[in-house]
Amino acid sequence: MPQLLQAGGLNTAALQVPDLYVQIAQPETLLVAGLASGRLGIVGTASWGPVNRPVIVGNVSACREAFGGKRACASNLTLAVDIAVHQGANAFCLVRVTDGSDRAAAGMLGGIRISAALTGQAGNGIRINLVRQSYRDGLFVLTVAHEDLGSTAYSGADWSALATAVAADAQALIRIDQPPESVDIEAGSLELAGGTDGEAPSAYAFLGDGGARTGMYALSGQGCSIATLAGVTEPAIMPRQLAFGEAEGVYMIASGPRDETLEQAVQSKATLGLWSHAFKYMFGDWLWWNDDVLGLQLASPALFAAGKLAALSPEQSGLNKPLGGIIGSQRNGLDRTRFGYAAAELGVLIENGIDVICNPSPGGQYWSLRSGHNSALKAGIQSDAYTRLTHYLARSLAGTMGQYVGAVINDTLFGNIRASLLGFLSELLSQGILGVTGGRLPYAVICDAGNNPQERIATGYVRADVQVQYQGINEKFIINLQGGASVSVSTASGSV
Repeated sequence: MPQLLQAGGLNTAALQVPDLYVQIAQPETLLVAGLASGRLGIVGTASWGPVNRPVIVGNVSACREAFGGKRACASNLTLAVDIAVHQGANAFCLVRVTDGSDRAAAGMLGGIRISAALTGQAGNGIRINLVRQSYRDGLFVLTVAHEDLGSTAYSGADWSALATAVAADAQALIRIDQPPESVDIEAGSLELAGGTDGEAPSAYAFLGDGGARTGMYALSGQGCSIATLAGVTEPAIMPRQLAFGEAEGVYMIASGPRDETLEQAVQSKATLGLWSHAFKYMFGDWLWWNDDVLGLQLASPALFAAGKLAALSPEQSGLNKPLGGIIGSQRNGLDRTRFGYAAAELGVLIENGIDVICNPSPGGQYWSLRSGHNSALKAGIQSDAYTRLTHYLARSLAGTMGQYVGAVINDTLFGNIRASLLGFLSELLSQGILGVTGGRLPYAVICDAGNNPQERIATGYVRADVQVQYQGINEKFIINLQGGASVSVSTASGSV
């Protein structure tokens, strides 16, 4: 009788019985899916949250629930996210670091020790209330609440049942030490105390360890297109940030120290050899930010640059894009009519691959990135757009084209590979990420017998050659104006 089989489940070379065999084939996946290009990775400090573990959030409220409220510290994660959100960023991967001396808040309730589930000062605000819910059933309700971290309730007839309920909750704010059977449960309340953030972590704590996946290395494989170490200005660790960016396809944004001079910035960058398309060095002219909770705060320019770039499409440069929430800088002060950079000073910075946030901008009196460059030496790869779009293309292809590994090499495979690549690039063209110039397509794909000779095919190699022309960025706009009563103007008939 006829047989129905899934495609690939029938060995056609081993059939012996004459019959009808119907193979059900799934639609072939020939599309390359573009990966998200707006996730911003930030490594910083907090008064709550897991340590050295990446956490995905989308806004300030979610960050506050995961890491507690803002603190007047340049490396605070919640403050950093708020700054980036004001630039348009809306996807974050956050990693909290400490110096190791942080402690969890704790307290005693009815002879039972209760401690905060995580370390930090935010745990000191956790309020615990235990009340009898039902005298008939003997049930108690344990309510755990915090202003920023949220609230939860657990029920049980004794401490053992409550401890089990809390342990089963992966998002629990507290931990209950396993109670001895002799301790009776009684109503009461408690506010935890003794939690500390520890001392300020060193720059190397932010950097972390590649083997243990701590600090910056916890961002590995998390889909971040841009990353920064909040408030960190130590030049000695910047080469490792650069290396991480190149290895992971992440645009690393770093800043010089507060009150940095032009000479210091140029010398530091040259001495450390910070020349790469995967690294952006922001001049250490820190910016005044008027926070809704903390008031005036001096914030790293790297946070503003990273937030704006994360909000832009990958073909865009940060050059001349308005930045929100800045009310002054160290160089300008808080005087909006005072402009801090001469053309010669900007020329020195740009020539040495250093970007700066200043006011005015080419489009008027607002704060923006003044060059939109990474730290590469070659002019053809200096733009933010080169870094962002190159990483976007490479990561998108790496995330999808692996489906063809293990396939039989023939003309059908070559055609499928070309179809996938051309379809992906065509979609980028329709989205405006790529653009037509001079009426010619900005991409070409070759994958056939011409660039895959038989001797290479025999050893298992398949090669696809892809060329993509990026859109340029208008950096030097020249208008040739000729005016005067004696000027002769030629216009087409009927054009006025």
